[in-house]
Amino acid sequence: MQMNRRTFIVSSAAVTGGLALGLRLPFGGPSIARAQDGSPEVGVWVAIGPDDSVNIRVVRSEMGQGTITGLAQLVAEELECDWSKVKIEYPTPGESVKRKRAWGDFSTGGSRGIRESHEYVRKGGAAARVMLVQAAADQWKVPASECTAANSVITHAPSKRRTTYGKVAEAAARLPVPQDVKLKDPKDWKLAGKPVKRLDTRDKVTGKMVYGIDLKMPGLLNAAIKACPVFGGTVKSFDAGAVSSMQGVRKVVQVGDNAVAVVAQTWWQAKTALDKLPIVWDEGDNAKVSSATIAEMLKAGLDADQAFVGNQNGNAKEALAGAAKKVEAVYAYPFQNHACMEPMNITARYTPQKCEIWGPTQNGEAAFAAVLDASGLPADKVDVYKTMLGGGFGRRGGYPNDYVTQAVLIAKQLPGTPIKLLWSREEDMLHGRYHPVMQCKLVGGLDATGNLTGLHMRLSGQSILAAVRPAVVQEQKGRDPLSFQGVFESGEHSFSYTVPNLLIDHAMRNTHVPPGFWRGVNINQNAIFIECFMDELAEAAGQDALEFRRKLLANNPRGLGVLNAAAEKIGWGTPAPQGVYRGLAVLKAFNSYVAGAAEISVSDGNKVKVRRIVGATDPGYAVNPAQIERQVAGSFVYGLSALFFQECTVKDGQIEQTNFHDYNSMRIAQMPKVETVLLPTGGTVWGGIGEPTICVAAPAVLNAFYRATGKRLRSVPLKNHGVELI
Repeated sequence: MQMNRRTFIVSSAAVTGGLALGLRLPFGGPSIARAQDGSPEVGVWVAIGPDDSVNIRVVRSEMGQGTITGLAQLVAEELECDWSKVKIEYPTPGESVKRKRAWGDFSTGGSRGIRESHEYVRKGGAAARVMLVQAAADQWKVPASECTAANSVITHAPSKRRTTYGKVAEAAARLPVPQDVKLKDPKDWKLAGKPVKRLDTRDKVTGKMVYGIDLKMPGLLNAAIKACPVFGGTVKSFDAGAVSSMQGVRKVVQVGDNAVAVVAQTWWQAKTALDKLPIVWDEGDNAKVSSATIAEMLKAGLDADQAFVGNQNGNAKEALAGAAKKVEAVYAYPFQNHACMEPMNITARYTPQKCEIWGPTQNGEAAFAAVLDASGLPADKVDVYKTMLGGGFGRRGGYPNDYVTQAVLIAKQLPGTPIKLLWSREEDMLHGRYHPVMQCKLVGGLDATGNLTGLHMRLSGQSILAAVRPAVVQEQKGRDPLSFQGVFESGEHSFSYTVPNLLIDHAMRNTHVPPGFWRGVNINQNAIFIECFMDELAEAAGQDALEFRRKLLANNPRGLGVLNAAAEKIGWGTPAPQGVYRGLAVLKAFNSYVAGAAEISVSDGNKVKVRRIVGATDPGYAVNPAQIERQVAGSFVYGLSALFFQECTVKDGQIEQTNFHDYNSMRIAQMPKVETVLLPTGGTVWGGIGEPTICVAAPAVLNAFYRATGKRLRSVPLKNHGVELI
C-alpha cells in the first residue's frame, strides 16, 4: 500500500525538550500557565489566545476513532466557544506528573476515551466559561449573573456591552478555578450530539499529519531490530563484524536478552545489514510448540474438572441432566494479530540527564513508565511526546511497551543521538501481542415446549490478564474476569439473557504465545460462541431465532431494544430477496447494548457476498452521530476480516504468518452496505463505541450462512473451510 506522506522535521529546540512534533505543551509562568504559543491557560483543559483561538487539551490518543473530536466537542459545548477556532493540544505525561495528574487518565482502550472522561472534561469547559464570564464582569463591575456567553462572546445585556474570550483570557487565567460547576442537560446540547466534522481529517487527507514513522530530527539515526522468533527464546551469539562495514551502519547492539538491532544512517541500510547479520538463537523448549499441541491442550480443558466460574445461577448440570432435549456444540477461535498499518516505532533520545521519546502510543502514562524503567532516570528527567497513531487496536495500549523499551535501550548505547526504531512488517507479525486462542463447549437443555431450561458454557484458553496484569488475577483468586466479556455475571459485559439454570466457566490454559488486548478483546469469540449457539438452540426448539431470543431478553429492555431495531431494519419476518439469507446477533459490551443483522448470498456453495449489515447500538449518549456511524462500519471491517481471513498459526514455537500475503484483510469491493441505528437511551452510564459492535458482525453472518447452506461452521477463519468472501 502506498501512502503519500509529507516528511516532518523537528527543530533542534524540540529535540531538547519543551515542544514535540509541533504540539503546544503547557509550561509554567510566574503567575499563570501558558500554552506554547503564549496563550493563557484558563483551567487545565483550555488555553485561549488573544485572537480567540481555543486550545483544548486532550490526553487520550487518536488512532482514527475520532476521540479527540468528541472530547473537544464536550469541552467546547460547556465552554460556549466558537468551534471554528478550536485546536487540540496534547499535554505530556511528564507535565502531568509535575501537576499531580491534572488531566487524569491517558489510557485509550476499552472504548473508554469518552465514556470515562466525559464528566471531568465537561467540567473543565464549564469552569473555564465561568472564569471568562467572571473576568468580563469584573472589568465591567457588574454581577456575573447578568452576563451570558455564546460563541466565544460575553454579553452584558443591561448595558449592551460585549467582549470576546480572547480579550479577557489573561484576567480569567488569574482567577481561581471553580470546583462546583453545573453541567448542561444533554437535551440542551448545541454542539455535542451533532455530527460535526472531525478535527484531524484535513491534515490526514493532505498529507500534513505527522505519524511516528514520519519523524525526522537533526542527527537522527535509524534502527532495525530482530528478536528471537520463538517467544521466550534468547540471543546466544551474533557476529557484529560481519556487517559493521556495510554502508551506513553505525553500530550493532544487543537489546535485552532476546533481540539484536542494527543502527544506521537510514532505516533501509539498517534492515539490509540486519538481514545479513549472523545470529544464533537459543530457542528453548518453546520451539517444540505448535498449533496442534496448543489445540490439544485447550481441548482437554473443555472437560476438565477445575474451572473458574464467571456466571452462575440455579443448577445447570441438574437441569441439563433432566432436559427433554440437549444440544451440544464445540467452537474454536484462533490467535490474531493487530496488524496496524503503521508498524511499531518509537524515536528515543537518551543522555544521563534526560530521556525523551516521540511516537505513537495509546497510553502516554504507560509509555512514560516504560521509559522510566528502561532509562533508570527519575520522573523529572523523562518525558513522552505523542504523535498520531497509524492504528492501535490495543497493540499500542501499553501492555507491554516492548517497542518503547527497546528504543530506549538502543538509545542508551548511543547517548545524545536520537534513534528511530522501526519494526519491519515481518517483525510486527512475528512479535505481536495476539488475540487469545480459545475453544468453547456449549450444552443447552430444552423442555418439552422448547424453553431453554439450562445452559453450560465452558471456555478453555488463554487469559490476557494473567499475562499483562497478573495482580488482577490474583485478586480474583485465579480468575480472569475479562475472559467472560459479554457473558459475565454483572457489570459492563454482563450476560444478555435470563436462563433459569446457568453455568459459564473458564478452564485457563495459557500458552507461550503472548496475548494482548485486540479490538473488542474477548467479546469477539464469546459473541460467536453464544450467538451462534442461540441459533442452534432456536432451531432445536423449532422456533424463530428472533422470537427465541426475545423471550430470553424479557428482563433486558435495552438489549431487546437494539435487537428489535436491527431486526426491523433488516426486514426480519418479511420475505428476503431471492437467494438472500439473514442472521442475527446481540450482546452487551463496554456498557453499550449492540445488535447486528446481516444479509448474505452464497454462490457455488462457498462464495459469500455479505450484502448488508445493520448495526444497532445503544451507548447511552451519542456525542458525534456521524463518527459513531463510521466506527460501526470500521468495526465491521475488522470483525469480518477476522471472520473470513485472519489466523496466526504456530510452528516450531513461532508464528508462521509474516505479512499481508498470508494474513489478509477484506477489500473495499467486499465491503457490505452498513446501516447504523442509534438508540441513545440516556441514563447515568455511558457506553463505548469503537469496540462493542465489532462482535456482532461475525455471528450474524455465520447464522445467515447456515440458513443459506445448511452448514454450521464453528471455527474461524472461514478460509479454512474453503469459504471465499467476494
